Amino acid sequence: MYAVIKTGGKQYKVSKDDVISIEKLSDDAGKKIKLTDVLIISDKGKPIIGDPLIKGASVEAEIVDHAKNAKVTVFKKKRRHNYRRKKGHKQNITNIKILSINSKASKSVKSAAEDKKGTPKTTTKKTTTKKTATKKTTTNSKKSDDSSKKNDKKSKLEPKKTSKGSKE
Repeated sequence: MYAVIKTGGKQYKVSKDDVISIEKLSDDAGKKIKLTDVLIISDKGKPIIGDPLIKGASVEAEIVDHAKNAKVTVFKKKRRHNYRRKKGHKQNITNIKILSINSKASKSVKSAAEDKKGTPKTTTKKTTTKKTATKKTTTNSKKSDDSSKKNDKKSKLEPKKTSKGSKE
């Protein structure tokens, strides 16, 4: 069983008893935390995919310790200008151990989906018949408006008559 969680702007694939390094958390070492941003849970080859998160699912973990990651070197250079700057820093990280993966939401999501399938079918049929009836009435009114517009166009096309005769 594994899960894909999101923390610190990154995604991690975790299993039970894994120790992973994540962005620094403010909690103390030895404290248990609950990560609720679960994207995917897979159990026996049947993944449950969230949209974007799985509601009610969580991953319980324990903070092992706080440390610093390997040094990252930042080197800037502009050629032919004698410009060189070398800096670096170490990113603060937290090592956590995954204790358990809870997927309680999977059963509730399935039951909610089954409830939704039964109820909307009867209501959608009624609304579709009402929509078609309103469409027919609007099209009839449009036709009458169009016919009056055609008559106006015909009158514009006819030459105007003046007192001296017809104008061509």
